[in-house]
Amino acid sequence: MAKVELKLTKLEDVELEDVKWLWYPYIPFGKVTVIQGDPAQGKTHLLLKIAAQCTTGDAFPDTKSFEPFSVIYQTAEDGLGDTIKPRLIKSGADQSRIININEDELPLTVIDERIEEAIIRTGAKLIIFDPIQAYMGKIDINSAVEVRRILGKLGKMAEKHECAVILIGHLNKRETVNSSTRGMGSMDIRACARSVLLVGRLKDDPNIRVIVHDKSSLAPEGDSVAFELDMDRGFQWVDGYEDITAIDILSIPVKAKKDNTKVMQAVEILKDLFKDPGTVIPATEVFAILAKEGIKESTVKTAKKYVNGLDSDKSGKEWVWLIKTEERKEGVNSDTDDLPIEI
Repeated sequence: MAKVELKLTKLEDVELEDVKWLWYPYIPFGKVTVIQGDPAQGKTHLLLKIAAQCTTGDAFPDTKSFEPFSVIYQTAEDGLGDTIKPRLIKSGADQSRIININEDELPLTVIDERIEEAIIRTGAKLIIFDPIQAYMGKIDINSAVEVRRILGKLGKMAEKHECAVILIGHLNKRETVNSSTRGMGSMDIRACARSVLLVGRLKDDPNIRVIVHDKSSLAPEGDSVAFELDMDRGFQWVDGYEDITAIDILSIPVKAKKDNTKVMQAVEILKDLFKDPGTVIPATEVFAILAKEGIKESTVKTAKKYVNGLDSDKSGKEWVWLIKTEERKEGVNSDTDDLPIEI
């Protein structure tokens, strides 16, 4: 195996670069954005509206108009002729600027060479994959290592061509109000994205769908943005829902909310138990301490995931809990901004 030459870069030699935006602060150029939500919440309508406005240069809410450009739209769930095109027409899209890469002979993946070739040939500045699970290839989407390998390559391609990438995701069935753990697949899908948007209906007005800025690595999180889907008028941006939160639009059973209150109580107790560096406590003792507060062992194990660095090791014949340093942790999700969970 050939030896790879060591190359070092001093940060003083790195030039500062401004982030360019398709829609500030929600969708950056040259980066990966995830838009997720439960089925039938309006994700596809939203994406087609975004695509349509890109082809015409019409301003997004709180932005100015811009030079129109081409969009690559890949879907594994809807027909181009009976669903996608009619909705694009209704959204006023310039259809000559909407491109689809044919997958008849070979299914597409996010690292397929045809994607970069299509970007170069068409000058597209936005590419959409709907849904992400259909375009990850034959990998385990629950594997952090495999997800990072695939999305890392996609991110580099997006940055090279200053092309915004949007991945559409579904939510899992987990009964939690913690939006950061609701995405299907590995948490590293979320970790690799620079922006995550959550789409859902208002419970008291299901015609109103709200986009909640659920993660933002490049700018302060933006206010929530709403749209209405009307049978006659189609898609309409609407004002007045800037303060809506993820909890307001997530469909969570009452029992789950009560359960999560217990989880948060356990998180706070665990933080207090392990606040001093070097603290090591047998797992049986941890469970016993929290049992006195009426917290079950399964709930304690769930809470453990939301205490940064808290891990377990075998010490002789028993398991102990301790805070591991960054150097000792393996396979830990680096997207720590999402923790702990919020109720």
